[in-house]
Amino acid sequence: MHMADALISPIVGGTMWAATAGVATYSIKRLQTNLEEEKIPLMGVMGAFVFAAQMINFTIPGTGSSGHLGGGMLLAAILGPYAGFIAMASILIIQALFFADGGLIALGCNIFNLGFYTCFIAYPLIYKKILGKGYSKKRITWASMASAIIGLQLGAFSVVLQTLLSGKTELPFLTFLGLMQPIHLAIGIVEGVVTAAVVSFIWSARPNTVEGFSKEESNPKSTKRILVPLIIAAFLVGGVLSLFASSNPDGLEWAIFKTSGQEEIESSYKSHDKAQSLQETTAILPDYSFKASENSEKGPSALAANAGTSISGMVGGIMTLVFAVTVGAIINFIKKRKALKENKRFN
Repeated sequence: MHMADALISPIVGGTMWAATAGVATYSIKRLQTNLEEEKIPLMGVMGAFVFAAQMINFTIPGTGSSGHLGGGMLLAAILGPYAGFIAMASILIIQALFFADGGLIALGCNIFNLGFYTCFIAYPLIYKKILGKGYSKKRITWASMASAIIGLQLGAFSVVLQTLLSGKTELPFLTFLGLMQPIHLAIGIVEGVVTAAVVSFIWSARPNTVEGFSKEESNPKSTKRILVPLIIAAFLVGGVLSLFASSNPDGLEWAIFKTSGQEEIESSYKSHDKAQSLQETTAILPDYSFKASENSEKGPSALAANAGTSISGMVGGIMTLVFAVTVGAIINFIKKRKALKENKRFN
């Protein structure tokens, strides 16, 4: 559900940039008071895992489409809504800048669609409510399924609304809506299953790591018990399993083609061209593959394409991990400085 710049007008893109920046600022302020230091490496590892998971497109039978995890609910369930939103923003920033996945003007839309609805609506109103009576694998499964589906449905509706407000007449509202919601319902079911499996694993291995779980009820164990398996999983998913991803268009691309008859919507703004030029400069592995040689008339060989995908999965995971951990460390540094100033004031 990574929107390209051509799907939105600069006004809508700018508005969503502002909205996303507001949510990010609020999240950072909240984290300055409640970010646990042990959550910082977990932010990076979970970010790397979700980055890798988003590279795995799975076929949706009978549709000619595919889907991939959004990951917002998984991040919120493990990290909490504020750190989860920052981790999602980190993933999408890395994808847009260095892999040309999703537009730069549409980046605010993409972060909002994949991060806000899951972290700040589905997580507190559905996930936490279901788990309010206590944790069990059954409750985790139901909470993950319901919240993942609702979060993705809201994100899909937001995409349709943003194209409507952008005046994209190629995508009539009702037709586009009628395709986006069902296809993302199917994707949401798979996302719910995966979210439940990962949360259940982490809860079983180290209960007090799961956001919202009472630390008084848990028996703290080494963080390495979950960090190491997650890091290994991220590299395996991004570097190996990504080679077997479906080549079918994802849910958004499929809905666009079914609605408009076009695989891509043409850009109509100069700002889109400028943003694309910037991406061509910053993207080291555009579309998760090696850059094509200017003198090469043929595309990359199958071997080169596979190597590009594997390297993209591993490099992207490392970049996301470093970026998210750096952001977390900066927030923690500010938190400590504020605490130090408060102590000096009262002493």
